[in-house]
Amino acid sequence: MAAGTIRYWAAAKAAAGTAEEPYAAATLAEALDAVRARHPGELSQVLRRCSFLIDGDPVGSRGHETVRLAEGGTVEVLPPFAGG
Repeated sequence: MAAGTIRYWAAAKAAAGTAEEPYAAATLAEALDAVRARHPGELSQVLRRCSFLIDGDPVGSRGHETVRLAEGGTVEVLPPFAGG
């Protein structure tokens, strides 16, 4: 299990009520399950629309259970942004 930081942006930040928090998880799926347990309600809905960066690399369409998290890493939670 790795420990690192989850950073929330825009609507995810508002729904979580914080800009960032620690994670302790081996995979992105585990980290997001823990986030949903800590922040029931609106954040779960927002997460369905988000994209994710792991240490600066996009997750894309990979299954979250296959995305390994590194010790000291960063998960960026990015809701869709308006504009163009």
